[in-house]
Amino acid sequence: MITQGVKVTARCDDCGGVLILDVGQYIDHGQLWWGTEGACTACPNGWCEQDTGGATPEDIRNALLVEHGPAQLRLADDESSLVPVLRVLREILRLPLSQARVMASALQETGLVGTLVEMELIADGLQRRSVATTIETLAD
Repeated sequence: MITQGVKVTARCDDCGGVLILDVGQYIDHGQLWWGTEGACTACPNGWCEQDTGGATPEDIRNALLVEHGPAQLRLADDESSLVPVLRVLREILRLPLSQARVMASALQETGLVGTLVEMELIADGLQRRSVATTIETLAD
């Protein structure tokens, strides 16, 4: 299982105290999951939430990108056929063909950028279709 997380603090909506949030993304059984747990240091306010499918909430993605930096996924071979790339993007991200084409072109030309977990999910799907990729973390 591939996972990435970060702890952040916020103001508690219930009492105004310090809320400690543990947020992250992970891959489990070929699916992208996100999760968040929160607990106030001054009152009983707390929760745990996780979900899969669809987009990860922007506040979770942004916290991961700030803490760990973005990752860039590229095709290892510029001459790779885009047919398996399109299939993988449509299957994994549930994209319509037009959006998958745009992403496949970007992947072939400059690469895709996102969280490490998101890029690993796509890379794994591409590897299963015999499409070689590279992932590198981008410096701030």
